[in-house]
Amino acid sequence: MPTTLVVLAIALVTAAVAYYLLVTTEGTYLGARVVALLYDWSARSYDRIKNLHVVNEARHIGIPLSERLMTLGVSRLLDVGCGTGRVASALRLAGDYQGTIIGLDRSRGMLSQAAERLCPADDPTHLMIGDAQHVPLADASVGAVTCLEAIEFFPSPRDAMAEFWRVLEPGGLLLTSNRVGMDAGWLPFRHVGRGKLEALVQATGFVAVDTERWQVHYDLIWALKPHTSARSE
Repeated sequence: MPTTLVVLAIALVTAAVAYYLLVTTEGTYLGARVVALLYDWSARSYDRIKNLHVVNEARHIGIPLSERLMTLGVSRLLDVGCGTGRVASALRLAGDYQGTIIGLDRSRGMLSQAAERLCPADDPTHLMIGDAQHVPLADASVGAVTCLEAIEFFPSPRDAMAEFWRVLEPGGLLLTSNRVGMDAGWLPFRHVGRGKLEALVQATGFVAVDTERWQVHYDLIWALKPHTSARSE
């Protein structure tokens, strides 16, 4: 009987650890390849799992982002960790932004789903596979960078933020999300919780950093790359 209880306890602990590593933290502590693989597997059901609503996405992301892009005269936007194309879809539904959108993601499955909902012949949206820490674009080549519900899963948020800075034009716009709420505690040693990601954004050199409440689990952080300023090291 004691042996049976020990075996059962080991099985339960193993299951709990596996659930934490694969589901709760979405593979982030197992490496970028595991994260991409998990998203490949869940790509077809991702929007349903996340309970994404088209109208809400357009209202909370598409319209305010479109207004800022139009004000700044942004013609090219890079969406890092684009997933199923939520930012591009929200922007197109908002109706005003007609610039080029580049969607970057490590998961081929997610990019495949994005391609199904985007990229008609008259839509200047381009999807590419790539790593947020090694963005395959030239310096100062885009006017805006967005990265929603993704940065906490990157191996090095600091390196990713440096890449966002590199590819942004002077005066460019950054929009990212910050994991907050009780579940942020499940991601130790990451830039989660109010204040931490904002500090990283400012340390990178961004200005006009503004935090906006968005969801139960996420805030939105808006910022600008100065027109003339050296990046803080």
